[in-house]
Amino acid sequence: MRRFSISFLFLLLVSNSSFGQNAESNLKSDPDSSGVVNSALLPTTMPLMLFDDAKEKEAKKKKKKKAKKNEWFGIKTRKGYTRKDIRGQQILEYFNYTDVERKPDPYIRDVYWFDTQERAVKSEGYVAGTGYLLHGPYERIINDVTVESGMFYYGTKHKTWMLFDSKNVLQDKNHFDAGWPRESRVRYYDQTSKTIKEIIPIQYNLEEGNYFHFYEDKQVAVTGEYQYGEKVGLWTEYWDTNNTRAIRKREIQYQETAYTKNFRPYIRAEWDKDGNLVYRKDN
Repeated sequence: MRRFSISFLFLLLVSNSSFGQNAESNLKSDPDSSGVVNSALLPTTMPLMLFDDAKEKEAKKKKKKKAKKNEWFGIKTRKGYTRKDIRGQQILEYFNYTDVERKPDPYIRDVYWFDTQERAVKSEGYVAGTGYLLHGPYERIINDVTVESGMFYYGTKHKTWMLFDSKNVLQDKNHFDAGWPRESRVRYYDQTSKTIKEIIPIQYNLEEGNYFHFYEDKQVAVTGEYQYGEKVGLWTEYWDTNNTRAIRKREIQYQETAYTKNFRPYIRAEWDKDGNLVYRKDN
């Protein structure tokens, strides 16, 4: 009888262990099983500072120091370039980059970096250790004509960027602040405390880039992306947990690319305040 009890206990322990492993496996294979978000890249609270004109003006008042070679914004950089030949066109990119590792700003959609393996400049997929963030001046040349020039700050477009046509005639000029288009609209709950309500990215007079809405306690409420003035991809709403953790409330699927005909947005999934899945649209 004792031998039977020991055998039964052993089987029970093995069974519970297998159940736990299966539950963990199911959790990993089903991203909707929990609405709790454990992503270090998800901003859970509003940015502390945005478009700080006062700070910029103060910096300009200070006496300019003699610039050191290949040093930009106080960071030592290296020079790099890429070359492509596409359909009879020679495309060159000249840039500076830094080996200083820095986590991408979760609010900024486009983070530019130099992939040394492919010898290419990319604007997505950056992971520390896989390449280098662009930092400093950038120039794109097609058939000996400069068509784009600007400045990078830890992988984000910064200050003035200019676009030219094939005859080197200026076509457009944009201003950025560490990745944010200066045209972007910022709305506040309170102008005195500068508690941000929403950030609407604007470029070329259209919504373009990552959108954020915040609760009054500064926790992120809605995230999404605009492309050419239209909502694209997955837009996510979050429960207000007083900044304790990020829990998805609802995900709405929009067209993957702007101007997709006959596409109707739909609710993809919903979760309760504890992160339990309560609805999911079957494919």
